[in-house]
Amino acid sequence: MSDAPLNEQELSLLREIDTPTICNALEIVSPERRAIGFTVSHLHCAFPELPPMVGYARTARVRAAAPPGAGNQDQTAARLAYYRYIEDAPGPTVMVIEDIDTPPGYGSWWGEVHSNVHRSLGSLGVVTSGSVRDLDMIAEGFQLLSGSVSPSHAWVQLVDCGTEVNVHGMVTNSGDLIHADRHGAVIIPHEVARQVPAAAELCMRREKPILDACKSGDFSVGLIEKALKEAGEIH
Repeated sequence: MSDAPLNEQELSLLREIDTPTICNALEIVSPERRAIGFTVSHLHCAFPELPPMVGYARTARVRAAAPPGAGNQDQTAARLAYYRYIEDAPGPTVMVIEDIDTPPGYGSWWGEVHSNVHRSLGSLGVVTSGSVRDLDMIAEGFQLLSGSVSPSHAWVQLVDCGTEVNVHGMVTNSGDLIHADRHGAVIIPHEVARQVPAAAELCMRREKPILDACKSGDFSVGLIEKALKEAGEIH
């Protein structure tokens, strides 16, 4: 399959599917990734009512517990280079930001100003091990999945961008296709991305006999045995 960026219609099909179902579908089309490529611990979802984010990763690392070191006091040039890196990407984008403080989240890179800047640059939201703030003033439609919520930005600073990052177990490289909702996030390998909607539909068809049995009002182990057999015959 092509690893070219997905068009809007293809992205729209993925946005109709929740992230757990995406993970189920990947077990069919990319079984070697069954236990890798997704977040494995809780992320706070600021806006659970928003649809899933589907976009191409822009990665960066930040820290906030201590001021910048000597020779790195003025972050303006680094921040502008970071903004250009986001702007130059095929869109839409999803920010995947690793906070390297121990523990992460001491100060927030994300609030009213940065959410509006990133939204204007074409980003749908962020998946971060760090913290977020200004929850009542975030750019409309911009999703926040974060390790924590914090009131201050402290000494928050950009460490680098475009590098491999690890956010709650999801090891991400720039350009990876990200699917994320209130459950967490997963990487969809480019080479199977166009196969995922059909695989997701197959997963749901296989679940239906079991769910129908549960709702039948006459549930028994014999009925679930029959339903499991029926589900196993669906291809």
